[in-house]
Amino acid sequence: MDFADLREYQYGDDVRYIDWSVTARMDTPYVREYLEDREITAWFLLDLSPSVDFGTVEMERLKRSVLVDFVTTLARLLTRHGNRVGAIFYGSHVERTIPARSGRIQVLRLINDLLRQPRLPGAPFTDLAPLLEAGHRSIKGRALVFVISDFISAPGWERSLQLLTQRHEVLAVRLFDRREVDLPDVGPLLMEDAETGEQLYVDTHDKGFRRRFREAADRREATLRDAFRRSGVDAVSLSTDEDLVAAIVRMAARRQRRRR
Repeated sequence: MDFADLREYQYGDDVRYIDWSVTARMDTPYVREYLEDREITAWFLLDLSPSVDFGTVEMERLKRSVLVDFVTTLARLLTRHGNRVGAIFYGSHVERTIPARSGRIQVLRLINDLLRQPRLPGAPFTDLAPLLEAGHRSIKGRALVFVISDFISAPGWERSLQLLTQRHEVLAVRLFDRREVDLPDVGPLLMEDAETGEQLYVDTHDKGFRRRFREAADRREATLRDAFRRSGVDAVSLSTDEDLVAAIVRMAARRQRRRR
């Protein structure tokens, strides 16, 4: 909402828009008029590091698939109303920036580039700070920014997120698979870090190990919630086994309630 003008108060005007300073000087009520800027520029800051290529077999969906579906849906919804969308890709580093434009062709280009983005067999441990800093440098003018990641990252990105939030409206979209929280009891497993390649042999029959795994996941979840809260960022979660349309409807309803 951009300030447009002042005028005398008329019956039925919203009293919240009364400008009390001008009213006192003029000795008659004045209200502020606003123009609503309906055009939105939206940016997708996309974590495409190896850890997003994880997903459980029974779901047949990777976190990357959820990311692509979410970006496709949101980009099309936004551009249908004349808004502009752009994106920044991060793999092992910031790899590509797609300038914000409107229209169906822009959506097709964005999705084509996403689908052609190679999956990395390995990479240094993810650090989201460069992705967030690239967004802070590249995005001119106030925008709606979606940071889409599993947020499995080296520490220190919180400060960059806070800086991004000072200039833009930011929504963190956290991708996860339920097997990153609860391990099934399926016996011995060889687990491998998707980024470093480090392997660990574990026995999921061990109740103590499964309990410690869940406790570590809960601690990670609490740390993330605290980081988002301190940064003033609204955050939603998208699971590989969740219906995407239902998740987007839930996200929109939640944001509408917060605005009220």
